[in-house]
Amino acid sequence: MVADLLAQKHEAVFAPARYGDRAAFRHKGRIFILLKPSSFMNLSGRPVRYWMEKEKVEPDKLLVVADDLALPAGSLRLRAKGGAGGHNGLASIIDALGTSDFARLRFGIGNDYPRGFQSQFVLGKWTGEEWELVRPALERASEIVLSFGLQGVERTMNLYNKRP
Repeated sequence: MVADLLAQKHEAVFAPARYGDRAAFRHKGRIFILLKPSSFMNLSGRPVRYWMEKEKVEPDKLLVVADDLALPAGSLRLRAKGGAGGHNGLASIIDALGTSDFARLRFGIGNDYPRGFQSQFVLGKWTGEEWELVRPALERASEIVLSFGLQGVERTMNLYNKRP
């Protein structure tokens, strides 16, 4: 949803490409490349590695946006590096890149689901109440992505990891 919002705001169009849908746009002299892997989330490392190699993107220029069940719905947390934290997509990317030294923006989706229904919850639609928390977080997440691309992870963490 964050990638879709960024593409929409910058009139970029996702097109089918190898390992997923890709869009690109220019903002303040920088090129932003958005990728929505077509693989299962827990196999997203291969598409990320492929596009990083193809576009000559170094790990310090990579920002992975990932959902996070451990954070309340609508909360955001930017980190410069770290482990997978139980997230299979991040684990796949770490394994494929051979490093955990890349930024990640964790987007809280909460964990209000019955036992055994995690995948349905993660892939499901937002309720009206949840959407009220998520909508402003999507806007803020898109700002974070742009700030990361223009100012880097440290400055962006200082600006955005404070409570809104």
